[in-house]
Amino acid sequence: MTDEVRQRPGSLETDDPIEDGKRRRALSPVLGLDEFRPLSSAVKVEFSAKSHPGRVRPNNEDHYLILRLDRSQEVLETSLPEADFLRRFDEHSYAMLIADGIGGTGTGAVASRVALSTLAHLAMHYGRWNVRVDGRTAAEIIERAEWYYRRVNEAVVERAKENPLLAGMATTMTATYSAGDDLFLAHVGHSRAYIFRDGELTQLTSDHTVANRLAQSAPRPFPVDRATEDLKHILTDTIGGGSGKPMVQAAHFRIWDGDRVLLCTDGLISQVGDDRIAEVLTLQRRLDEQCQMLIDLALEHGGPDNITVVLAQYRVPRG
Repeated sequence: MTDEVRQRPGSLETDDPIEDGKRRRALSPVLGLDEFRPLSSAVKVEFSAKSHPGRVRPNNEDHYLILRLDRSQEVLETSLPEADFLRRFDEHSYAMLIADGIGGTGTGAVASRVALSTLAHLAMHYGRWNVRVDGRTAAEIIERAEWYYRRVNEAVVERAKENPLLAGMATTMTATYSAGDDLFLAHVGHSRAYIFRDGELTQLTSDHTVANRLAQSAPRPFPVDRATEDLKHILTDTIGGGSGKPMVQAAHFRIWDGDRVLLCTDGLISQVGDDRIAEVLTLQRRLDEQCQMLIDLALEHGGPDNITVVLAQYRVPRG
């Protein structure tokens, strides 16, 4: 009897269990594919959006946009065994944008439209498709968002120069971008972004208004009484409008399972308080029903301005 490992005829098995174990490990799938599932492929998001011109304005100068950005890998042909790979693998990120055109004469509708379409084209040409976020990519996303906003501001200003009827046109713009459980915000103006979590509504944006700036600069909370009510509506920063480069608010947040993110224009928040908005979002209704309920509330309170509501519901699997 020799020390050589004997192999059964017509079989890859040997009489040595150690060698058989090595062989099976070598022939097994290269990667543990079932274990690879980043959040960008697992998070589910549902959206709804509605817009109404209101009871007074002849034109709706609000616009909104919801985008899904995909990154995928698909095997077309291969000689490898199917157990070695996923035939198709997809990852997703999502963007929501609203723009509230300023003016009430129709030029605001042009400004908001130019703003959103310009940002969408910038994303197509210069987007990095970041769907897995770490500290470095988070900083890059915020920097790129600020760069997008500067280019959008330039586009609105240049478009206004082309036609005297559009002189001074301006808009607000609020955008969110989510990948996995990371949420990024970019904002100029007095539209708002909120996150609704565990029954609480939290405002993510800061209003770029004279009243808010005075309140932030005062040593104590600054009350806005009826005599200065209009200060709430005087904007310090806009996209376009000839006021120079706007101050862009950019921030990074974490999403939890069950969170809802709300974007809305001034037509809602000027008529409906945060507590009432939270009550609507607490109801177990479909997103489109909640959007309509919020618009109806604004209309019931007079609805003098255009009203736009964009709502997202996040499902984040537990790790």
